[in-house]
Amino acid sequence: MNIKIILVVTLLLCPGTLFGQLSKEIRENWHQWRGPMACGLGVARKPPLEWSESKNIVWKVAIDGQGTSTPIIWNEKLFLLTTIDTGKADPNLPPPDQQPERPFGITFPNTIHNYVIICLNRNTGEEIWCKTAVSKIPHQGHHGDNDFASSSPTTDGERLFVWFGSAGLFCYDLNGEKLWDRDLGEVETRLSFGEGSSPVVHENRLVLVRDHEGQSVITVFDTKTGDTVWEKERDEPSAWSTPVIATRLGTTQVVTNGKNRIRSYDLVDGRLIWECGGQVSNVTPSPIAVGNVALCTSGYRGSALQAIALDSQGDVTDSEKVLWSRSNGTPYVPSPLLYCGHLYFNQSNQGILSCVHALNGQEVFGRTRLPSISQIYSSPVGGGGRVYVTGRDGTTLVLKRGPEFEVLATNKLDDEINASAALVGHQLFLRGKKFTYCIAEQQSVSTP
Repeated sequence: MNIKIILVVTLLLCPGTLFGQLSKEIRENWHQWRGPMACGLGVARKPPLEWSESKNIVWKVAIDGQGTSTPIIWNEKLFLLTTIDTGKADPNLPPPDQQPERPFGITFPNTIHNYVIICLNRNTGEEIWCKTAVSKIPHQGHHGDNDFASSSPTTDGERLFVWFGSAGLFCYDLNGEKLWDRDLGEVETRLSFGEGSSPVVHENRLVLVRDHEGQSVITVFDTKTGDTVWEKERDEPSAWSTPVIATRLGTTQVVTNGKNRIRSYDLVDGRLIWECGGQVSNVTPSPIAVGNVALCTSGYRGSALQAIALDSQGDVTDSEKVLWSRSNGTPYVPSPLLYCGHLYFNQSNQGILSCVHALNGQEVFGRTRLPSISQIYSSPVGGGGRVYVTGRDGTTLVLKRGPEFEVLATNKLDDEINASAALVGHQLFLRGKKFTYCIAEQQSVSTP
């Protein structure tokens, strides 16, 4: 079967068929950054269409501290991360107002921060447990729009894996008992922008990418013990992209995005399977893998979107294994959404949306200005025949999935939202700067 036939068979499948390849529990939850298939798609029986601060809010909970990581959901539990500045200063460190001027006004903390995991009841918002993983003074600052809890946790249904960047990697059971932790040392991100890549779990392996201004690495851990299974050095500058797992021809690959190279590693032993150049700087969007293709994009100081065959070997830069590419309108921070063979993505961090066929890169609709949304950090999600795009000012547009750009609803919350949404059953979860929201049509608030 040639590659085009394979792509037609796989990429044009809709969620019902693709989700059928996952376990029932994975399908019905949002266990990781970008959801069950790591492409922004959720199983949504009846997702909400309209809401406001006074309509279809099932619960709204204030969260102490700062964090922009996406909540994850496993059955009745919702997990999110935050960091809380205790105000307890180290007298040996200069306070922010006495530090040298740095780009973007970034300062280094001189106070102890608590790195906190919170578990809420998904249906009521009530706190089930709360744990401080570690208390320490961060060694660097962060960009004003970043924070020290921007990495999303993940779970295999038994264990919760939490990555607080240079503050450490932690594993808990779902009742909040710590099982193991690892101190992986500190990294130096570009201009002290902060960290952001999330861990990924597959069977008994946990994958973590640390691309920074020092020696970048990809590390795979044993999920039960936290022991290192393998680690490979990477020739990459600072990046914030989360890897994706793909299985092709019996081999489980870890696909990573980066400025110098997109790379695929064998999950078993770390062998480099293939690599491809062509991305731009400050790579942040996560790859998407489906069928025989990996879709990788970036959008800072340039634009790049490449579809690369997963059955590649070696360096495939500028080869026929790059099935198609695009050099305009791609995202800087947000990751794309793959929904029924259509790839949705915005331009840079702007409210300009494009949609192309993942099969061949042909436009479904070109760069279209989103009404009521100007700036975006969160990534779009999809389910129930709808696409949800949330702007930084708390406005979410609900679009109809399909070949035409059609706005079904415009919804506004009184909070700044930079975290990506999670979509499970009838419920949409939004994490704002001050509050976390559970949204659902009021007749559909029970657990599906």
